[in-house]
Amino acid sequence: MKVGLVCPYSFDAPGGVQFHIRDLADRLIEQGHPTSVLAPAEEDTEVPEYLESVGGAVPVRYNGSVARLAFGPVVASRTGRWLAAGDFDVLHIHEPFAPSVGLIALRLAEVPVVATFHSAQERSRALQLAYPLVRPGLERISARIAVSEDARRTVVEHLGGDAVVIPNGVNTRTFAAATRNPEWVGAPDAPTIAFLGRLDEPRKGLPVLLGAVERIRARHPGARFLIAGRGDLDGALAGLGEHAQAVQGLGGISDEEKAALLASVDVYVAPQTGGESFGIVLVEAMSAGTTVVASDLSAFRRVLDNGGSGFLFSTGNSDSLAATVCRALEDVDERDARRRYARTAVARFDWDEVSTRILDVYAMVHESAGDAHAGDGRRRGMLGRLFGGGRT
Repeated sequence: MKVGLVCPYSFDAPGGVQFHIRDLADRLIEQGHPTSVLAPAEEDTEVPEYLESVGGAVPVRYNGSVARLAFGPVVASRTGRWLAAGDFDVLHIHEPFAPSVGLIALRLAEVPVVATFHSAQERSRALQLAYPLVRPGLERISARIAVSEDARRTVVEHLGGDAVVIPNGVNTRTFAAATRNPEWVGAPDAPTIAFLGRLDEPRKGLPVLLGAVERIRARHPGARFLIAGRGDLDGALAGLGEHAQAVQGLGGISDEEKAALLASVDVYVAPQTGGESFGIVLVEAMSAGTTVVASDLSAFRRVLDNGGSGFLFSTGNSDSLAATVCRALEDVDERDARRRYARTAVARFDWDEVSTRILDVYAMVHESAGDAHAGDGRRRGMLGRLFGGGRT
């Protein structure tokens, strides 16, 4: 099956959606399905050979963050040429209603479209205002995928219809086999605690973690905090005083370094305050065998099986975070029990499982499109019941 994947966000500064699309493309190609990706990217950005760029992107505030999106007549022209040359069996558009290349591809598509929704928002004024404009696009979508129940709820509440939940994929074996970095490995009297995320994005929760540093060090004076991500760390450390010496900034790190970091540290902390629909880094940390401490957002609760695979603390509460990290460090039996559970639980997020489920969706919409031409209403009706509304 020939597949076209469309990413609305730029590969100049890749995040979770871009990595998901890249890994999906890699897995599809490995399994013998010719795959091409369309996405924004500057000319000097290093991208996979199967990625076709529509050009540079501009920063736009979207979904509680600043996303780099691409739109305009040049993007539309390049998208049209890519679609014509691709001759795809299925077009898979991620976040199809973001004001970017995916929305353009949706309007131009002449093959079955699968749409994946990644974001979770309790209220989206942008979607409410844009609904009259995007409604025609809903009819072009043959099947909808949501990466979590939270993302599915957003689809149901804002767009109507339904979506099948297929989680983000993780190369779990890569993290399980990662080589530990001695510089990041902790000791009983000097545990290491890691954070990954954009330092200047408030919802990633770095201030919540830094607010817990003093309390954690009061019980574990040798604790070290390893902070990985782009942004200004010095400004964030201004209020820590003498405790700032326990915080080490790693800057932006590669995929290999991320796997090594998660395999090396004693605790990975996810202090996000909102806007999370899944929590892929939690699965990566679980796969690497580290102990996870996360805010009790509903998306994180689901990934961690309500605490079966890790420890949860009250969202946005530095005191709760500090107490939970100390509990994870001190209760060895409980920590090890959750790590063992996590090692098994991550299987449902492995790309072997996730890609199989996505391919099942592709096969169904492709077959349904053929049946539609043959006038098979029964098959189309089944697809509509499974995925809710849209063109079936």
